[in-house]
Amino acid sequence: MDIKEEDTKAILAIFESLGKAWNEHNGQAFGLCFTEDADYVTFNGQHIKGRQDIADIHQKLFEGVLRGSSMMNGGSIQVRFLSPELAIAHCVGAVKLRWQKKAPKNRDSINTNVIVKEKGDWKIAAFHNCRIQPPNFIQKWFMK
Repeated sequence: MDIKEEDTKAILAIFESLGKAWNEHNGQAFGLCFTEDADYVTFNGQHIKGRQDIADIHQKLFEGVLRGSSMMNGGSIQVRFLSPELAIAHCVGAVKLRWQKKAPKNRDSINTNVIVKEKGDWKIAAFHNCRIQPPNFIQKWFMK
């Protein structure tokens, strides 16, 4: 296995850990996937700064509105290396709330991640999440 393949597997493991932490409602484990000074932008534009705040806020969500929720993977994770110690990854997914049988399609999100290799370990340095929305009427008109 070459180094790039090994690093790709390590990066994919981060997202497995994120999903596991979410589904176990463990904010601290969720936060461990991020660098100490990470930036996390939520789908509605809230900007969370730092691993501990990311962990603490997610724990409050897991104990509140996201209690019993599940993270649903929406497909493949695309990884692109910018250097041997820097990569970006795009992931698609959704959150299924505890009373839902499946995640509604209008809750699909895509996130862009900046991932860095620190002391041999890959961590997310920046995470930006947004809802996937079809173009509205005006956007369609401009695309003609």
